[in-house]
Amino acid sequence: MTNAAKQGAWGTDRPIGVAVLGMGNVGTEVVRILRDHADDLRSRVGAPVVLRGVAVRNLDTDRGLPAELLTTDADALVARDDVDLVVEVIGGIDPPRRLILAALNAGKSVVTANKALLADYTGELAAAAERNRADLYFEAAVAGAIPVVRPLIQSLAGDRVNKVVGIVNGTTNFILSAMDETGADYSDTLAEATRLGYAEADPTADVEGYDAAAKAAILASLAFHTRVTAADVYREGISKISSEDLETASAVNCTVKLLAICERVGAGPGEPGPEDGGKERVSVRVYPALIPRKHPLAAVSGAFNAVVVEAENAGRLMFYGQGAGGAPTASAVLGDLVMAARNKFYGGRAPGESVYAELPIAPMGDTPTRYHVNLQVEDRPGVLAKVAGEFARHEVSISTVRQEGHGNGARLVVVTHHAVESALADTVAALADMESVTSVTSVLRLEGTEE
Repeated sequence: MTNAAKQGAWGTDRPIGVAVLGMGNVGTEVVRILRDHADDLRSRVGAPVVLRGVAVRNLDTDRGLPAELLTTDADALVARDDVDLVVEVIGGIDPPRRLILAALNAGKSVVTANKALLADYTGELAAAAERNRADLYFEAAVAGAIPVVRPLIQSLAGDRVNKVVGIVNGTTNFILSAMDETGADYSDTLAEATRLGYAEADPTADVEGYDAAAKAAILASLAFHTRVTAADVYREGISKISSEDLETASAVNCTVKLLAICERVGAGPGEPGPEDGGKERVSVRVYPALIPRKHPLAAVSGAFNAVVVEAENAGRLMFYGQGAGGAPTASAVLGDLVMAARNKFYGGRAPGESVYAELPIAPMGDTPTRYHVNLQVEDRPGVLAKVAGEFARHEVSISTVRQEGHGNGARLVVVTHHAVESALADTVAALADMESVTSVTSVLRLEGTEE
């Protein structure tokens, strides 16, 4: 093959112009790598990769860049004729949505780390990319430096993914790991996470599960070829987890993790199953759950992330690493940038959105899992039988029961077999109304067991 054929219509001396939108922790690292490793990037892409400009909020801060590279007019930067590729690391919905659409509609490829935007607007952005034969890359939007998006899109394209489960938020994992290791309560551990810079001044997006839900929507969309938005994800955060919950988990050789779970489940009640021409469904949820200490995700501590993918033929695959931070996330951004620049150089294109399956989303009430129910009850004969009877009445099968003396009463810890969420919710409501039950202290789901 001749050199001309290898380089397509681009030409080896024609640079690929890059605009970076945003210069926070990630944007700063992206710009640094672009400038410090320009020669390596040229060799990997086949043409010079040149930083044309960086859009920032104000020009007063010293950013260590020539003044001519900085601008507050992001729209004008995106529209420049010498910009071929746009990197968006601003975050949030607007103005990133407008800027990305403008770039794609102009035929310019886009690399973004914006999980909130992708969780709700992937369809719109992907359609714009397809119409204008541009690339849309977003590896950095899920789990920072961990390569999980591209394996789902490319490496497992010939396989059937059945389940994706992961720890995808470093702040919550740091908090729960610290609670597990030290016995401290939630509020003290959150304060420490804030002091160390792991938690934002307003930690709501992390601790209430919104960040993880956005990432779960992206992972489910990719894994099951079905468009899933953040609104489709059942979400619970960790703010109600207590040190007693961690103690209870430890007593049964488990720990507590905030999990993002995406999996195929059966058809709805009264509907034909896949074997009868019906459709299976997709369950996508985020919540704190008990997992056995022997499960690979149990060992993921601190601010690290990990994602486990279960595929029909490949089996179980685990991706582990730093899920946040300027340099790790910038590494994922630059990986996408190189791929997009190569496509510009050679005239190729990235795979587009795949939503051919169009599987329905299963309501949380229909989703089966196991449960760990902690009850405070009166310590007298017959109470255990009445509690067990209430579980049986709602068709929730009990796996184990542990009873402990607790002051003037007793504590019952009930672990169930798999049951649907609605049946368990009805059971808990009925237990709370029982005269002999002082309180339902906590209800945690149990994941990662062999059952």
